[in-house]
Amino acid sequence: MSRTVLITGAGSGLGRALALRYAAAGCQVGCADIVFERAEQTRALVEDAGGRALAFTLDVADDASWEALREALLACWDRVDVLVNNAGVASGGGAAEVAIDDWRWMLEINLLGVVRGCRSLVPQMRAQDGGTILNIASFAALAGAPGLASYTVAKAGVVALSESLRGELAGHGIQVSVACPSFFRTNLLENFRAPDDSMKRVASRLMENARESADDIAAAIFAQVEGGRFLVLPTRRERWLWRLKRWAPEFYHRRLLAAIVDKRRALRETGE
Repeated sequence: MSRTVLITGAGSGLGRALALRYAAAGCQVGCADIVFERAEQTRALVEDAGGRALAFTLDVADDASWEALREALLACWDRVDVLVNNAGVASGGGAAEVAIDDWRWMLEINLLGVVRGCRSLVPQMRAQDGGTILNIASFAALAGAPGLASYTVAKAGVVALSESLRGELAGHGIQVSVACPSFFRTNLLENFRAPDDSMKRVASRLMENARESADDIAAAIFAQVEGGRFLVLPTRRERWLWRLKRWAPEFYHRRLLAAIVDKRRALRETGE
């Protein structure tokens, strides 16, 4: 039997690209999304490409939705070899500016959604003596960039969770990886929340100017996870920035983060 893969947020963007990449490697793919029609579209694309897939509805912020998905999935397959916790939303704004309801919204989806996924399927992986968990975080979790407070905290939580799971599950033959992509061309801003529009304009511009597509990022993540890497940085620039931050943190803070603050302040003042 080929490996079975469940991907959340598989109806678009990176989730869809990962579904196609795993299918191209011969895996059966469970495509889960909060909008069933999008999951079904991804399923159809996988099968049109010669792969095998199933479509499911999933709200990662809802416990009952996870339970229903687990039961439906295991009714079709007797194991889950790879869990990809990919579903997420985006936001902007400083720590004191973001409304508390938006903090809750972000943490429920981007952090607790990953927690729910792991709690739902880790017992199955333990019972079957192995598997892989791939959590999709963001380079924002490592960069410490200003103006992304709730998003950064949620994604940093995903990195910390992944580190804990890595140690907890090592004796069960379960690999844990966490991917931290930066901006790439996708529709992540679809449900973007922020106190004002300036951060969304900046993020949109960065996405438009990115060299990498969702397919490029998916291919890089797939290769590194298959190679057993824990911390996956799919783009060369971010690998360099991560080394710079670790080796010269004060330089990184003074030069790079200050430049980001200045650029965003100019954007707010000009309204561009």
